[in-house]
Order: sequence, then C-alpha cells, then structure tokens
Amino acid sequence: MTSHTSVMVIPDSQTWRIKILHKTGNLHLTGVTTVISTRDFTSSRLPQRSFRHQTNMADYQEAPLATRPKTLDPNEYFNISPEHRRVEQERAAIRANLKRQYQTQLNNPLRRELIDDPALTRWVYARTNPYPHFRPTFKTSLLGILCGVAPLFGLYYIFNTDRNRKEEQIKAGTLQRKFSLAT
Repeated sequence: MTSHTSVMVIPDSQTWRIKILHKTGNLHLTGVTTVISTRDFTSSRLPQRSFRHQTNMADYQEAPLATRPKTLDPNEYFNISPEHRRVEQERAAIRANLKRQYQTQLNNPLRRELIDDPALTRWVYARTNPYPHFRPTFKTSLLGILCGVAPLFGLYYIFNTDRNRKEEQIKAGTLQRKFSLAT
C-alpha cells in the first residue's frame, strides 16, 4: 500500500492558502486547508546566514514617511478589474510590438540607413522648441516673477537707497571719502 501527500499553495493578497492532499492506495483523503499569513515569511524569520535574500511583496515594510511603491501594492496584482487588465494587456502588446520592430531594425545586417525613432524625434523637438507649447501655470508664473521681476526691483532699491544716502552725506558734509587722487 503506497501513500502519497501533495501540497497545493494558493497565494492571496495577504494570506496563502495551503491545501494538503493525502492519498493512500485508492482512498483519497482531502486534507486540511490551512491559511498562513504572509507576515510569517518576512526577512526576520529567515536564517541569519542567508545573505542573498531578495525583498518581495511579502516582506516589504513601509517606511514611516513614505508611501508603498506602486509596484509593491497588492491591489495592483490581485484586485484589478477585467477592464483594467484588458487595457494593461493592450498596452503591453503595443510595447512588445514596438520593441520587436526596433529590434528587427537594429539587428538587420543589411541596414544602411539610420533607425528613425519617432519618440526620440518628438523629445528632441520638444527640448529645442519649448515656446510653442508653453502653458502658463502658477509655478511658471511664480518662477518668472522671482527670477525676472524681483531681481530688477531689488537692484533698483539697493542702488537708489545707496545713492540717496551718499547724496545726503555729501550735502551734510559728513561723507568720509576713502580714495582721493589729490593726496
């Protein structure tokens, strides 16, 4: 009489369901379904001599002043609507097609011309011609005032008050001149 035990692991967002199936001869015994929290698999429970441990979704601990990265959010993996999945699959298919086209152009041994990348062309155009597509926002307006107008008024105030102070001292006769060609 032979016995065989198999374990089936079903990952969930916060827990793992482990189903243990035990088979003895022709008799099938469906074993216990156990729920284990993913917190049981954190890096603190690993042996101390394990130095090549990678951080994954189960053992990531959030920093107190930072939010969880989008790539480690369980809702991004498990609680996605079918429409959102379809849109993501379409985007991935477009990216894969563009990558395949670029790779075939790049690896063509008979290629004589340059590879035209329209995204790079648009980026270079946007970098060299910022003014046709400029949108005034609160941030750009504030930066324009602080970097363009405020220094002009500041320098005018400094030079004008210094000149007026010197004129008053000259009229009163209290100006001490530091350099004179006559002496």
